[in-house]
Amino acid sequence: MGISRTDWSEHYNGGRSFRSLGDDEKGLVVEHVPAPEGGRALDVGCGTGEMAVYLASLGYTVDAADFAEGALERARAEHPGEDGVRWLCLDVEHDALTDLAEAGYDLVVMRLAIAFIRDRARVLRRLAARLREDGALVIITPLAEQTSPERRHIALDDGELDALTDGFEHVERFDAHGLAVLILRGRAGSFSAEEALQAVPTTARHAALSDL
Repeated sequence: MGISRTDWSEHYNGGRSFRSLGDDEKGLVVEHVPAPEGGRALDVGCGTGEMAVYLASLGYTVDAADFAEGALERARAEHPGEDGVRWLCLDVEHDALTDLAEAGYDLVVMRLAIAFIRDRARVLRRLAARLREDGALVIITPLAEQTSPERRHIALDDGELDALTDGFEHVERFDAHGLAVLILRGRAGSFSAEEALQAVPTTARHAALSDL
């Protein structure tokens, strides 16, 4: 059985968090996914909001999503008055994605979150369907080979990382002080009709239905 929303909220309400955003990670973001003019970003599993606020500092307008209310309470308290970030309570694996920006995103980031997703391929397809043209999906995760056995559940091995890249046209992999950083471009294949329409603004959805 997976970790529940309540479990995660208690984690954050108890003052616990995760590894702080490192300079290596920041450098890779600036170099490979700089904010375009009018850029929008989605931070999935945002936790206390460190990545979301950093993306906002680069010029992105950010939707920061987490399914744990405790995480979002901490994020709002630790980053008051952050105009560039909209905090959303959302489970990207199970909830409808109706609260996300209809116009899509130039960047979607999952930092230290992908290992906790059960159906990773479907979730990545859902998120990739929200990318704008030339947008990127960035996954940052601990590596199993550098993680203690009792913490194996927070990390991925090379085979699991390779599986995440299936269907993406352009794949880059970097190291950030022991974290694997994947930058995926080109929407993953095998979209369902629902997933394909999620990337289309409301005004164009009725026209697109006739093509599916």
